[in-house]
Amino acid sequence: MGANNGKHCESEGKGSSGVSSDVSSSTDHTPTKPPKNAATSEDSDLSMRTLSTPSPALILAPQTIIPHNGNNSSSSVSGETVALVHPPPGHHHLAPVDLLPDNPIFQIFSHLSTNQLCRCARVCRRWYNLAWDPRLWGAIRLTGELLHADRALRVLTHRLCQDTPSVCLTLETVVVSGCRRLTDRGLHAVAMCCPELRHLEVAGCYNVSDEAVFEVVSRCPNLEHLDVSGCTKVTCISLAQDSSMTPLSPQHCQQISIRYLDLTDCFSLEDEGVRTIASHCPRLTHLYLRRCQRLTDEALRQLALHCPAIRELSLSDCRLVGDFGLREVARLEGRLRYLSVAHCCRITDVGVRYVARYCPRLRYLNARGCEGLTDHGLGHLARSCPKLRSLDVGKCPLVSDSGLEQLARSCPGLRRLSLRACESVSGRGLRMLATHCPELQLLNVQECEVPAEALRLVRRHCRRCVIEHTIPAFY
Repeated sequence: MGANNGKHCESEGKGSSGVSSDVSSSTDHTPTKPPKNAATSEDSDLSMRTLSTPSPALILAPQTIIPHNGNNSSSSVSGETVALVHPPPGHHHLAPVDLLPDNPIFQIFSHLSTNQLCRCARVCRRWYNLAWDPRLWGAIRLTGELLHADRALRVLTHRLCQDTPSVCLTLETVVVSGCRRLTDRGLHAVAMCCPELRHLEVAGCYNVSDEAVFEVVSRCPNLEHLDVSGCTKVTCISLAQDSSMTPLSPQHCQQISIRYLDLTDCFSLEDEGVRTIASHCPRLTHLYLRRCQRLTDEALRQLALHCPAIRELSLSDCRLVGDFGLREVARLEGRLRYLSVAHCCRITDVGVRYVARYCPRLRYLNARGCEGLTDHGLGHLARSCPKLRSLDVGKCPLVSDSGLEQLARSCPGLRRLSLRACESVSGRGLRMLATHCPELQLLNVQECEVPAEALRLVRRHCRRCVIEHTIPAFY
């Protein structure tokens, strides 16, 4: 074991040299080496190395590093600079972790994040081989606004392709949400090397464009989950080739296998883009179009026509969507479970009646801010959707006790209800909820003028209910 330990120490520069050089290439500056003849001071036996700009292996928050020699002095680390403190030279004792066989270490590594795995690969040859075991690389997760995401993805995918030239067959998940420096080049590296990709999240990466998305969906036929929320340059997801794009041969008969698609805050998305998405992604089950304010009822018509399997649909803050659009959504019939039309001010009882009549299995409805919704709309929901579990009708001033009474009688399994700023709600409706909906878990009556006695009755009958209120008399 002593000989092996010597080899480990000797190979600290050898075994991890490949990763170290690759990782270092993802920074703007080369590491600063300490002088050979260190000054005689309290920390003279510490060898310090400064790295700037986080890399896949070095993504650290500001911290304080305590030297291994027992000194009370410490090196403060802030911003992007990381100081690596090495123990003083001398006789190396066998560390307890070196006594462990490979399997327990491998199990520990399986719980580490991407950047932690890269750091472990720099320790010694043994850890290098264990850290880059393909079984540990089913997913890559990177975060940080200042991270050079393009370089990090290029380095990691290149390393993961060493055992299987040109492709990485184990990588199925890539999450780089919030990495604002990510561009099309980073996603190009993923598309070229990861044909088995199934899950991709690039939320908030506003430099990503249609071209990168086109490459990913064209080269990754098994992609099922795609989150491009906040990517304001994304206007379409398809296999249709644009003149500005690199010609590629679609691998799956002009259909994309995506089931989950989040296009929240893709402000440039229009009806034509949704039509293309719908025609190329017929397997969609979860679609989120929050704050895509250019969309109209025509977009919903295309979705109902091409994507009959949709179970969850969010249209919050799509202010051009109205009752006609909800009539098209109702064509999804029994499959629809989740619908959000919050702040869609053109929606009235007419649209809600369509959804209630044709979507009886609806579980969740968010109609917050739909000021055209009245007690008649709640009556339609109560009679046609008895399995309703969550309802938000906050800031609907025309909803009153009458609507709540119908809801309480017909939906005894209701668990979450928001009545925030519903001015017409009083204690009568809340008493009916208390006696008929014992499974209620959340009730929001903030900005409502309701008596404290009614809330106490709700608390007494619905033991697990959390009541959010602005009533000083209720405690």
